[in-house]
Amino acid sequence: MAINLDNFFKSMGENSKMSDFQDLNHIDGVSVSTTCADLYSKKRDDVVLFYFRDGANYASVYTQSKLISENIKWNLKINSKKVSALLINTRNANAFTGTDGYKGLKVLAETLSYELSQKQKNDEEKPKKIEANEILFACTGTIGENFPTEKIQKSIYDLIKKIKYTQNKYIWMKAAMGILTTDLKPKIAMEECYIGNKLVKIYGIAKGSGMIYPNMATTLGFVFTDATIPSAILKQLLNNNIEKTFNAISCDGDTSTNDMVSLFATNKVSNKKLKNSKDKKLNEFNSALFKVLLNLSKRVAADGEGASKFVTIKVKNCKTEEDAKKICFSIANSPLVKTAIAGEDPNWGRIIMAIGKAKVNLNPRKLAIQIGKIKVIENGKISLTYNEQEAANYMKEKSIDLFVNLNLGKKEFTSYTMDLTKKYIEINADYRT
Repeated sequence: MAINLDNFFKSMGENSKMSDFQDLNHIDGVSVSTTCADLYSKKRDDVVLFYFRDGANYASVYTQSKLISENIKWNLKINSKKVSALLINTRNANAFTGTDGYKGLKVLAETLSYELSQKQKNDEEKPKKIEANEILFACTGTIGENFPTEKIQKSIYDLIKKIKYTQNKYIWMKAAMGILTTDLKPKIAMEECYIGNKLVKIYGIAKGSGMIYPNMATTLGFVFTDATIPSAILKQLLNNNIEKTFNAISCDGDTSTNDMVSLFATNKVSNKKLKNSKDKKLNEFNSALFKVLLNLSKRVAADGEGASKFVTIKVKNCKTEEDAKKICFSIANSPLVKTAIAGEDPNWGRIIMAIGKAKVNLNPRKLAIQIGKIKVIENGKISLTYNEQEAANYMKEKSIDLFVNLNLGKKEFTSYTMDLTKKYIEINADYRT
């Protein structure tokens, strides 16, 4: 079970250490397995299986692209109240693969159904049959290439053999790294909280580095809890928290065909019965779930392809949240703003440009802009205290904060992005070669 050290230690020139990540350990009801299906030219874990031996309640949000991958088509047809497994493959998006791609998923589902049912017979006192329609799929990688059904099918036998009923940080790290594509860092997060007097865990992993822009979900994210929460409530919780987490990031303004964020509950903690997502007993859980989703989404933005800087954009005092969001992403997706940040140039004129093109009604005389704590624009004019050299020095930081104040209302939005470097062009120019 060798860990993929090539990816693990590539981190924009900085070493990543196991101690840099939170200590995810065991969570009841979740089993994890990873293996190499030879989907890449170099050996690495490229297929990951999450197995819920007693089933799991679940909820998902998907891309709103009009061209979606075959695995999302498969997932949308599942109407089972619980799922038993999630299979994730890298290297191939299974998008624009036609009927062959969908048939390939059916083959994999039937193989998993049989093998996991056999494992039930071997391991459980009261074994159950794992049905093909209890299996979710997530695919990530190149669009339009033939789906490697046979390779992945062959890997299933090894995945079943390697299933671990008890997890630790190392196993979670393997899973987080097994789903990476052009990412440089694994993305994991965790929180613990109470539902009533019961302690519950919330663990999550994600991947994403390019083709990142929100549209109901962004990149791939998988969150697990041992709490007992019905699927309908999970759906409400996920929808309520996705907007200001995964839907608040952008790396390049492009929405994937495969975007998917899922939330699973294994029902292993016997917390009190919940009425709905607004049940007061869920207050602490809701807050912890938001933290996990925000942690993961920030890690995606910070690990954007070729990124050298992590950028937070906060737009406040707008008439509507939608106005604030439009300005946030107008700035976040502007190549001119992003290249200025990469060049450590406090070219605030580009921020002005991005605000203006957002098509939001504003009063220029009330506009204020800050770069970090440095006041750039006040009351629609350059601040008397603005110092270009001070701003230039600030732009050398790894984390950059931009603030825009319209002074027209009380609504706000915060988005997260990265700079645009030559490395981004190199990565995407060489992506398939």
